[in-house]
Amino acid sequence: MSRGTRSLAALCAAGVLLAASACGGSSGDDGSVELRFGWWGNNDRAAATQRVIAAFQAKNPGIKVKGSYTDFNSYFDRLATEVAGGRAPDVIALGGAYPREYGDRGALLDLAKTGLKTDKIGAAALDNGKFGGVQYGVPTGVNAIATVVNPAVFEKAGVPLPDSDTWTWDDFKRIAKELAAKAPEGTFALADPTRTDMLDAYSRQRGEALYTADGKVGISEKTLVDWWSMALELRDAGATPPASQTAELITQPAPEQSLMGRGLAALQFDWSNQVGALSKAVGQPLKLIRLPGETGATQAGMWLQASQIYSVNAKSEHPQEAATFVDFLVNSPEAGKIILADRGIPANSDVRAAIQDVLGEGEKVQAAFIDELTPKAGPPLVIGPTGSTDTPKILDRVNAEVLFDRQRPAAAAADFVKQVGTAIKQ
Repeated sequence: MSRGTRSLAALCAAGVLLAASACGGSSGDDGSVELRFGWWGNNDRAAATQRVIAAFQAKNPGIKVKGSYTDFNSYFDRLATEVAGGRAPDVIALGGAYPREYGDRGALLDLAKTGLKTDKIGAAALDNGKFGGVQYGVPTGVNAIATVVNPAVFEKAGVPLPDSDTWTWDDFKRIAKELAAKAPEGTFALADPTRTDMLDAYSRQRGEALYTADGKVGISEKTLVDWWSMALELRDAGATPPASQTAELITQPAPEQSLMGRGLAALQFDWSNQVGALSKAVGQPLKLIRLPGETGATQAGMWLQASQIYSVNAKSEHPQEAATFVDFLVNSPEAGKIILADRGIPANSDVRAAIQDVLGEGEKVQAAFIDELTPKAGPPLVIGPTGSTDTPKILDRVNAEVLFDRQRPAAAAADFVKQVGTAIKQ
C-alpha cells in the first residue's frame, strides 16, 4: 500500500475523510464560484485542457475553474494525500480501479443525483464508472490496450510487419528477436512489456483475469511464470533493454521519454489514445494493431474501456457547478473539438460525430482501430476491488526482482499473488 493510500485508509477509519472545512473550491468576492480540477498528463494535454476551461468559463461566467496536473506516476500519490487531507479537487480525473476505490470510501458524489445527462454514452463505457448501482464517474472516451508499431524501425531492420489478425505470442518473440539482431545499434524491439493491463490481457486470453468478479486474485501462478519466462527470454536476446535501463524508463512515463517516442523501439504495448502523442514525439506516423495471441485464444484478451473517468468530490462545496463542468467536458461538441481523442475516442456519440472532420492523423488512426476492434473485443474488464490500486507498484517491485535476476519466475509469481491478495483484503 502506498503512503498516500495508507493515509487515506487511516483517515477513512477515523471517519474524517474529506473534512468539509477544507474541501474543493471556493466562492469569490464577486459572487462567482471557483472549482478545482485535477488530472494527469503532459504539457500538450494541459494546454488543450486549459482551452476547454476557457471555453467553459465563457459560457458560464459565474463559474471559474482552476486546473492542476502532474505526470501519471505522481498523480495518484498526490491525489491520495489530497483526499486524505480534505484538499481534493472538486472535479477529479480517475481511471481503472480508482473510481471504485474512492467511491467505496465515500469520497465521490453519485452523479446520477445531479441530473447529468448520459443518454449519449454507451452502457459499456458508462459502467466503467458505476459500482454497486452508484454512478461514481462518467467516461471521457473509449480506449483499448494495443500494440503500437513504428513501421520505420521495421523497415530499417528489414523485418516484415506482424499480421494483426493472426500473430501469436510465439510470432511476437520471433519478431522481437529478429528486430534485436537487425535493428540499428541502441534500438530495441520494445521496452520491457510487463504492466498490469498486459497481465490482464494475457491472462484473459487463457480464460483467466487479473481479478475475479468476487474481488480475488484471478491470474494463475503458471500464467505469471510463462509471462516472466518470456520477459527474460526477450531481455537475454537484447530485444528489450537491460534491467538497469528498464528501471530508469519506469520513472520516465511521458511519451517523449519512452523508447517509442525517441524512435528507439519498433513496438510498444500501450493505450490506443497514446498513439497521437507518441507519433508527435517520434515525428513520424505510427500504427495500431491488436495484441499477439488474440486469434485462437480461449477468449479475446482485449477489451474496450473508458480511457479516463471524471468524478466529483463528494464533499465539494459546489457539487452542482462541478457536475455542470463535467457535463461540458463529456457532452459538449465544443469541448470535444478541443480535446479530440487525447482522452480516448469520445464516449458521447454526438461529440464523436462532431469531431470526425477535424481529427488529426493520430486521432484517425485511433478511431479506425477502435472501430475495427469493437466487434472483436472480449467481455468487459473485471475492475479490481478496493486495494487493487496498489497492484502496479507491487508489479514494478516484483518485476525488478525478476529482471535483476534476484528472483526466479516461479518465486516471483507466488510473491506477486501473495502481495496483491494481501493488498485487496486490507
